[in-house]
Amino acid sequence: MSTVFIAFQTNEDTRPIVESILADNPHAYLDEQPAMVKINAEGKLVIHRESIEERIGRRFDLQELQVNLITISGHLDEDDDTFTLAWAN
Repeated sequence: MSTVFIAFQTNEDTRPIVESILADNPHAYLDEQPAMVKINAEGKLVIHRESIEERIGRRFDLQELQVNLITISGHLDEDDDTFTLAWAN
């Protein structure tokens, strides 16, 4: 399997997003840098809108991820409820 990842700026807005991603993807691991957090996962990483909403207490549009997004690695499949990174085998 290949590793996929997503990296965000380190700030208060991204903290609940990162917590949600790690909770929903137990195989993922966090790489914290001074100004960036990077979440790596073997095979696939799925971000669920609903999980983020539970943590922030309001409606969340997955397009909001892009405000603090630095980079991604993997093929992106996105809809209103999920943001999925994976490599096609």
